[in-house]
Formats: sequence, C-alpha cells, structure tokens
Amino acid sequence: MHHPLKRQPDRPEPIASAAANWPPLRRFIAGEHRLGLVMAQRRSTLALYEFLRFGVKQAWACLFGGIAVALMIGTWRYYPANAPLARYDFLFLCMLAVQVALLAGRLETWEEAKVILIYHLVGTAMEIFKTSVGSWIYPDPNFFRIGGVPLFSGFMYSCIGSYICRCWRLFDFRFTGHPRRLSLIGLSIAIYVNFFSHHYIVDLRWLLFAAAAILFFRTKIYFKVWHVYRSMPLLLGLVLVSLFIWFSENIGTFTKTWLYPSQRLGWSMVSIDKLGSWFLLLIVSYTLVSLVNAPRERAVCNDRADLRRRDAADAPVGASVPTL
Repeated sequence: MHHPLKRQPDRPEPIASAAANWPPLRRFIAGEHRLGLVMAQRRSTLALYEFLRFGVKQAWACLFGGIAVALMIGTWRYYPANAPLARYDFLFLCMLAVQVALLAGRLETWEEAKVILIYHLVGTAMEIFKTSVGSWIYPDPNFFRIGGVPLFSGFMYSCIGSYICRCWRLFDFRFTGHPRRLSLIGLSIAIYVNFFSHHYIVDLRWLLFAAAAILFFRTKIYFKVWHVYRSMPLLLGLVLVSLFIWFSENIGTFTKTWLYPSQRLGWSMVSIDKLGSWFLLLIVSYTLVSLVNAPRERAVCNDRADLRRRDAADAPVGASVPTL
C-alpha cells in the first residue's frame, strides 16, 4: 500500500545572505530572515528595516578600520606616557593581533587578508618616502619601525582595502559601464608614481582627476541592501568614501598619531586639499580589490519583477513579499 508523502510545514527559509561568507555569522541568517518577513508586512517598517540593515552592513565593513580608530583614540587618552612599550609599538602589536584574531575566527577571508597585506606594503613604502621629505611626521619614538616609519602605519592603509573588500561581498556589487581593469591598473600606477614624483617635477594630480572622471563617468555601481539592487554613480561613491577617510585622518592627527608640519604647534583640521589625495589613493585601493574580486556586469532588466518572482519562491506560504 502506498502512502502519500506528508507535506512538511512551511517555514521561512533563509535567502542568499552575505553573512554566509563569514562562518560565525551563518547561525543568524535564518533568524534575520524571519525578522525580515515580519518587518516586510508594512511599508514603514520595511523602509526602516532596510535603513538599519544598510547601517549594520556598513559597520561590519568598517570592522578593521573601526578597531584601528578606536585603538588610536584609546591609546591617546589612556596609554601611559612612561610605559616600557612605546605607544606606536603597542598599536602595531594590537593591530597584528586583531589581524590574526579575525582570520582565526573566520571573520575575515583569506582574499581580504591578501588585499590588506598588499596594501600594507604599498602604504608603508609611500610612508617611508613621505616622512623622509617632511610631508608628515610621527612624533613619538618606537622600536618597530623602518626608516623612521612605525610599522603600525601600514595598517592605516590596510583599513581602506579591508573596507572595500568587505563592502564588495556584503552588498554584492554589480556594475554597468565599468572600465577595463587594464585601464585601472595604468591609472593606479600613474597615481602612485605621482605621489613620489610631484616633489621633483610638476604635480599631475589634476590630469589624474580628469583621467579618473573619464574612466568612471559612465560607471554605475549596484549594491544590494536587502532584496533590491540600489544604484549610484561609482564616482560619487568614491568621493563619499574619501570624505569619511578624511574625517578619520582628522581623528588620527587630533590623537597625535601622526602630524602634518602645520600641526606641530597646535592641532588644526587637516586641509580639505587632502580629500583629493585620498580620492586618488582610494582608486589605487579599488584597483587592488578589483584584481581579487572581478567586477561583475549588471544586466539591464526589470529588477522589481525579477526579484518579486524570486522572493515569492523563497518566502513561506502566506507571507507578503516586499516590493521596493
């Protein structure tokens, strides 16, 4: 006698989530999915949930950089001046421990670690040159240093690479009109060389700005906060990130982690001109990350209809599917 198959009770199944990239977070995927289904019942709570989700993702992307900024503030405020271990050495060992802990806890992928290492080397090389010509100084003595540059300084650059790499995964970046990576590599090399050469020959940064604008003028970045891809010009995104880096640099100089010549007699805000330098350096970071995560083209389609059909298949019977 054949028995009909018993139908299993419908349950909300987790949708594809960026949290799956970090094993310790996987246990929260199903719970987050259930919460999302509840928040999707009303348009007001839906908008609030997506806003909060965006903030949480950004905070997670800033994990490495946030720890670095917290350590700069904490050591400036509380680290004893007469401690046997210099403040810069303490920062270096802390950032090294953070890097090991993130990898051991699988809160950072090896792909991200590769980008961080490469950018650490690139940043340290530039730091050695820039401090030698007096662009900025590290006022305190320490042991772990190369050519007068504390080794922890390379981690400040690594924070940028880590942020881009994590955002790429968390928001599932897609693009339209993305420039060829060979063009990006050429521009990045020119930018990096200009950081050195402008001390001896004419500064070509305005030409580099124009080249960046031409390369990225048609580029749109698509990022998924929840179900639906949002979009914005990639140039605007790069400018906004550069602005936040500039804010972080002001924290770095305020805590006397490093100083510009104009700040030796008293702190003042970092010149807004540095925003352009960070924008160019961010392009170098972006290029390095794009070599690890190949930019995926975003097909032009009816996003709302496609996503509604997909979500209807994933959601439990009777649950409403958000329409954004």
